[in-house]
Parts: sequence; C-alpha cells; structure tokens
Amino acid sequence: MACLRRQTVIREHRIDTPLGCLELLAGPQGLRAVRFPGERPAARRGAGAVGDAGPGPVDPAACLLEAARQLSEYFAGERTVFELPLDPVGTPFQRAAWEVLRTIPFGRTISYGEQAARLGAPNAARAVGAANGRNPLPVVVPCHRVVGRDGSLVGFAAGTAVKAWLVRHEGIVLPGTNAGRRIR
Repeated sequence: MACLRRQTVIREHRIDTPLGCLELLAGPQGLRAVRFPGERPAARRGAGAVGDAGPGPVDPAACLLEAARQLSEYFAGERTVFELPLDPVGTPFQRAAWEVLRTIPFGRTISYGEQAARLGAPNAARAVGAANGRNPLPVVVPCHRVVGRDGSLVGFAAGTAVKAWLVRHEGIVLPGTNAGRRIR
C-alpha cells in the first residue's frame, strides 16, 4: 500500500516595498517565506516542505494580509517588531539560529560569532552564517542585523545592497561610517 503524504497548501501574496515587490508565502501554521525580487523559488528555501508545527492552525490568507500590513508598517518606519505566526522550514540547527536572530533588537547588530555564542556553539560562526543565508523569512527574522566581526556588511542572500538599505532604514551606524556617508 502506498503511503499518502499530507499536502500543505501554500498561499502567496505580493507586496510593493522600497526594495521591490516581495513575495510572501503562508501555510496553515503561519508565514513560511518572504522572497525578494528575482529570487528563484527553490534558491534558498523550500516552500513545499513541511516545517515544525507552528503556533497552531491559522488562516493562510489572513496571515498573508497581516504580514503585508506589518511589513508595510516596517518600511514606513512605524514598526520595529513583527508579531506573526511563523512556520519556517529548516533543520533543527537552522531553526535554532533563526530564533537567535529574533532576539536582536531593531536598530542593533551582532556578529556571526556572537550569534554562534548565543546559540551555544561559539565555534560555529560559519555554520551560523550558512543558516542565516537560508533564512526563509528575511526582514521578519532579521538576518540583516548580523554583521562581520569588524562591523562590515557581509553575507546576505538578497545581496549586500539590500542589507545596506535595511541597516540604514533601521538607523544603524556601522564602524567606519557616519550618518552622512553611504554604507557600502
């Protein structure tokens, strides 16, 4: 007898932002992914896979509308914290690394080494960087707030120009920069 696999219905919604049109995906457990313009669907996140059980059953359409509203508020400078049911797909290590990201306050940064230490794996900065690169919920789960040991903007799946925009948007001043100088 063939084993039947439960299918997860994923809904999508698009939102215009200063960074272009973002694609949002949600399922019955919450927001599954935020994709930047030009990103290939399977490039870094599997929307079709099943994540851990999220906070409980949600209406995916309502979740998408709420995510769009909160992202619009973020880009308008009116929101600093996201309050959404999340259902990211990843390994246990990746999900643990993403949980650490959620503890970084708006307008602050930490290094990959500090993120690894907070995770309890102080020698895993590279693995943390790889996990951040597969973060399915950028902006909402703020991987852009992780910088190099010297404060430099390194590593961001959507590109360092997008990371620089997000850092500037949050008013973060990195070493070697000032408010009047463009972060590169």
